[in-house]
Amino acid sequence: MILKGTKFQIKVWKYLKTIKKGSVLTYSDVAKGIKKPRAVRAVANAIGKNPYAPKIPCHRVIRSDGSLGGYSGKGGIKTKKKLLKSEGILL
Repeated sequence: MILKGTKFQIKVWKYLKTIKKGSVLTYSDVAKGIKKPRAVRAVANAIGKNPYAPKIPCHRVIRSDGSLGGYSGKGGIKTKKKLLKSEGILL
């Protein structure tokens, strides 16, 4: 799959592909994972623009307070909940 986006978006999206099925990370965790710990908002924006959901699993990223945040894929937050539930994650 050839990813189309900014360099930063592609870096974030590639990192999302490393999140194992059945686990979740926070936006902050992703920012740290790409070596940009202060870029939490930019990470959230890049995730929000992910046109490859659910192949690039942005549904596995949640807010630091444990709430779901958004979901850019078809069906929005309802789909995010369903995908997480199918992976055994109940929030």
